[in-house]
Amino acid sequence: MKLAEFYGGIEINREEKIVYARLISPHRVLSTCRSSTGGLHDDLLYIFNHQSCEPKGDHMNTRMHKVIDRPDEYKKDVSDRYNLPSQKCATLGTAANMNNAAICHERFCDLEVVTVCTGGVEGNAGRAGDPASYYEPQKDNEDSENGQRSISIVGTINAMIFINRELTPGAMVTAVITATEAKTAALQELEVPSRYSDELATGTGTDQIAVASKLGGEAISYAGKHSKVGELIGRTMHDAVKRTLSLQNSLTPAGQCSSFAHLKRLGTSEKELCQKIGEFLCKDDADILEMNFSNIINDPLTVAAVAALMHLRDKFLWGILPDSCIPEVLAAYGAQISAAVSGKSNRSYAYMQMLSASDMSLEKHAFLDFVCQALALGFKEKWSYPESQA
Repeated sequence: MKLAEFYGGIEINREEKIVYARLISPHRVLSTCRSSTGGLHDDLLYIFNHQSCEPKGDHMNTRMHKVIDRPDEYKKDVSDRYNLPSQKCATLGTAANMNNAAICHERFCDLEVVTVCTGGVEGNAGRAGDPASYYEPQKDNEDSENGQRSISIVGTINAMIFINRELTPGAMVTAVITATEAKTAALQELEVPSRYSDELATGTGTDQIAVASKLGGEAISYAGKHSKVGELIGRTMHDAVKRTLSLQNSLTPAGQCSSFAHLKRLGTSEKELCQKIGEFLCKDDADILEMNFSNIINDPLTVAAVAALMHLRDKFLWGILPDSCIPEVLAAYGAQISAAVSGKSNRSYAYMQMLSASDMSLEKHAFLDFVCQALALGFKEKWSYPESQA
């Protein structure tokens, strides 16, 4: 089914498990396609994004081995199924549902940019520099047996970007940089955690992209953030990433107003978080907390206090704040968490004094314990009233 047509140059279609763009007029294409049509080409007719497997439990099947190890064979299989010319197609593969694709379109004067994006971050989000497992050794390398050839595409952000003006080859590369930064900005706004470290994600381990610029006329030589084409690329990519993650993962800004959303990158689950807070409470209070857990951790003032402390932890880990200030900062901002839960801002100094005796460490397990202690301290007093206030 035809979804849209833009600037008389591209036609976006969706069928079954594929979204593909027909290039009505000639375009220059730069893509991460693993097959022989990847890289830079001026003679392609189609770009497609294909759902290769189910998001869970299906990623190591025969289809996925083709995607990774035999990309030209995989491209031909998909092209033949949808009657597309294999040698004129650039391919992207994912586990995301094609019905959750987001299309964003922006204009400035005679310039138009369209981004078509699918995405999922629940299983494969990562931060650049995280520990990796995939290695491609040379065949004659003595250590070739150490090569690990497992790639999961369960969680991939794929983007097809179309521009109605020609870009030079160098500008095409700059466009990819700009789009990548926009994707990372969207993930930061959504507080997406890495699945491989306790840091925030900058993308997923298998993100793919294709940029297509219409040939003809005077070519644009720069697509960075200072250029209007870069601005449109950035806006459409940013918005498309957020829209598709809302559809695929129900990941929205409002949905991230949760203390757990900020704490889960420390390696905890909602159930574990509730239990850990309960360890600092008497049984009756722990039972009440469990029954009302979502209300407690989703309270906006509590979320704000937890988010602030998590961000301060990052500041220490990045070296912006000196380690010598850890005790004062953790105690003071932990007290803000306690005060937010209890609703008793006048007790902040008392909470700070009580928390100052706790283990002050940035190590993720110890830090999580500290936050749980601060949450529990506030919950203990939420329904208590000193005689002077009765």
